[in-house]
Amino acid sequence: MSSLSELREMSNDQMNAVLKEACKDLFHLRIKAQTDRLDVPSEMKRNRKLIAQIKTIQREREIAQAKSAEKVAAASS
Repeated sequence: MSSLSELREMSNDQMNAVLKEACKDLFHLRIKAQTDRLDVPSEMKRNRKLIAQIKTIQREREIAQAKSAEKVAAASS
């Protein structure tokens, strides 16, 4: 769906929406895998990878924001 560079360009709100949609899709795929046969079994792997990439980028942003807040606090002291 989205390449890593496209994900990095998204805002936090857009990324949260994509994450929510990917989690919902993964849930439905898991249910379908248990009750039926999946048309494309690799779709589950792609969704899990997308979710991991989004969470990694969100964590990177949290760390960067914390570091910038530390620098501002250190500069004002």
